[in-house]
Amino acid sequence: MDIRSFKTVSTRPADVRRAWYVVDAEQLVVGRLASKVAAILRGKHKPQYTPHVDTGDYVIVLNARRARFSGNKENDKRYYRYSGYQGGLRSRTVREMRSRRPEHLVRHAVRGMLPKGTLGRQMLKKLKVYADSSHPHQAQQPQILDLSNTNQ
Repeated sequence: MDIRSFKTVSTRPADVRRAWYVVDAEQLVVGRLASKVAAILRGKHKPQYTPHVDTGDYVIVLNARRARFSGNKENDKRYYRYSGYQGGLRSRTVREMRSRRPEHLVRHAVRGMLPKGTLGRQMLKKLKVYADSSHPHQAQQPQILDLSNTNQ
């Protein structure tokens, strides 16, 4: 067989088949959980992965309130937001964020690991994060994805 007969196949958006996965974040380290979830959202676990096409699957993260941080990040790590006005910089610790918006902890970590721009925003829409163990996506028949065997 001649080497010139091989062609690189680039996946088209119409050819992508998406699955739904459920991840239980209870007692998982947020950063390690986020890196695995980001890879699934991007589609890096599939053989037809194409960097410039959204080939990833949907991911439902449950029990975001019970995800943990390593070290002393619970008290030391801060989340910042800025209103654009003078004196408008606000910050919260992980402990404060967990009590007010526990879903934001996981979503923020995953968002930082996705591509920046329109493709990353499109991938982030496939992430569904819930603070507790209930979710409204039973009709999609999600598969359980066990990430607890990763090194913690």
